[in-house]
Amino acid sequence: MLQKFDERNRNLQVNINGKLSHRDEAGISPFDSVVQGGDAVWEGLRLYNGRIFRLIEHLDRLRSSALALAFAEIPPHEAIIAEIKKTLAANSMTDGVHIRLTLTRGVKVTSGMDPRLNQAGPTLIVLAEFKAPVYDKSGIRLITSGIRRPTPDVLDPNIHHNNLLNSILAKIQANVAGADDALMLDSQGFVAETNATHVFLVHNGTVLTPRTNACPEGITRDVVLGLCRAHDIPHEVRDISLTEVFRADEMFCTGTMGELATVSEVDGRKIGSGNAGVVTQHLAELFRELTGHEGTVVV
Repeated sequence: MLQKFDERNRNLQVNINGKLSHRDEAGISPFDSVVQGGDAVWEGLRLYNGRIFRLIEHLDRLRSSALALAFAEIPPHEAIIAEIKKTLAANSMTDGVHIRLTLTRGVKVTSGMDPRLNQAGPTLIVLAEFKAPVYDKSGIRLITSGIRRPTPDVLDPNIHHNNLLNSILAKIQANVAGADDALMLDSQGFVAETNATHVFLVHNGTVLTPRTNACPEGITRDVVLGLCRAHDIPHEVRDISLTEVFRADEMFCTGTMGELATVSEVDGRKIGSGNAGVVTQHLAELFRELTGHEGTVVV
């Protein structure tokens, strides 16, 4: 599941604090907080036919994360949306686009960890790429990582921060094992998420997903739970053990980058039939219907 370069992205215009630059020339200061310590927050957005799905929810989460990190200044939603529109227009983008939105604490007067050294900021980066959902919808393979997801007593997972080393280490394990991604557990051994997505199981017709004690509040996760409520699909949010994963009838993962994707195998064990199950297919179709007509118009 290695992403490939899309030729349409060769001459991307990247937006940094309102300035558009060619992807090969865009850059931020080595004194920026994201370089110094991963001190930044981010969101992934997806553009469907001129509309960004759940844009306000993503911007609300960005603001919430920045508030938790005590950013001195947070741009209002309107200002961020204006920069997104500018970036999409500069790249002639209307559909099939993924946007990586990053807000850093800003630039320091000298290198160091102390936020008081930040006397210019924040830094807003809008990176839009032509990018289809990255997961193979026919099924991906996972391995259980030995790297655990931190709980709020270590680092609150509801802060959507840029320090992704925990997930990167898990992804390295998946790569070495020849799997697509890694399934990560919390400190008690319950399922948290993958290194990049939330996870759902289906058992005896009931949709199950872990609590958010060791994974972020996912936008796509919330959409799926909302679809379950709206269409009377039985569902539970609770602790899930690996044994429940192995005996599940269906399993899928969710995220803005990959939408809904079937998990066909975990630790060499086939999940259900190994193909997309009836419930997974139904939810994926309902999700496609939503993204086909909902969203904030930006193009």
